[in-house]
Amino acid sequence: MGGEPKTAMNLVAFPSDQMDISILRAILEGGLEKMKEAGVVLLGGHSVQDKELKYGLSVTGFVHPDRVTQNTGLKPGDQLILTKPIGTGIINTAIKGGIASQEVIETVTHLMATLNRDAAGVMTTYPVSACTDITGFGLLGHLAEMLSNTSIGIRLESKAIPIIPEAIEYAKGGLIPGGTFKNKAFRSSLITLAPHIDTVMVDILFDPQTSGGLLMGVSKNTAGDLLEDLKVHGVTQSAIIGEVVSEPVGKIMIV
Repeated sequence: MGGEPKTAMNLVAFPSDQMDISILRAILEGGLEKMKEAGVVLLGGHSVQDKELKYGLSVTGFVHPDRVTQNTGLKPGDQLILTKPIGTGIINTAIKGGIASQEVIETVTHLMATLNRDAAGVMTTYPVSACTDITGFGLLGHLAEMLSNTSIGIRLESKAIPIIPEAIEYAKGGLIPGGTFKNKAFRSSLITLAPHIDTVMVDILFDPQTSGGLLMGVSKNTAGDLLEDLKVHGVTQSAIIGEVVSEPVGKIMIV
């Protein structure tokens, strides 16, 4: 939303009777490494005994009220820029199933560990009309949020959307996380498909992401410059994936 993170607190649930404490130490060290990269100070944290391992951060930051970027405000003609490829949920399902190769594991781990800091920093220097991060609702779910209570629609170019290649292969094999089906059940009524779009593509577009990229809306005249600037700053997999249209209102067309 244009804010700059400043402080963080660790939030941990850990099954200490099932896992060695060295695992928790490695997790906390990894979190601290990312905090340092983001320029964030660790203030402390909270931990509880739990049967399921959980780790996260409660982060506080600052943004001027006049420079807050929200997930609403898209305008007809805006181009949509996505800064990371999608498919992490499917890849993680393959990892849990013992199917993913070491190369794929390293690729998706690097992708998920990459901060959105650089992309967000570039974004703040352009007149972005709206922005959201792509996480648990999947690309289509978060786009649906951007359409809520508006008088616009979205046209997505399926061939322009960056997708982790192995995610397509695994999705064809049925390795679909449960969250995908929940996302589809909630938002499918908003989606219209061109005849050549198959169910595998829809599954990928609804795939819940872990540490996904940013989705920005910006005017057509500015989109090219923003995309080039993102790539110059290392956000090399950014792509223009569609545009905002006047109608059909409240619909996401996938072509």
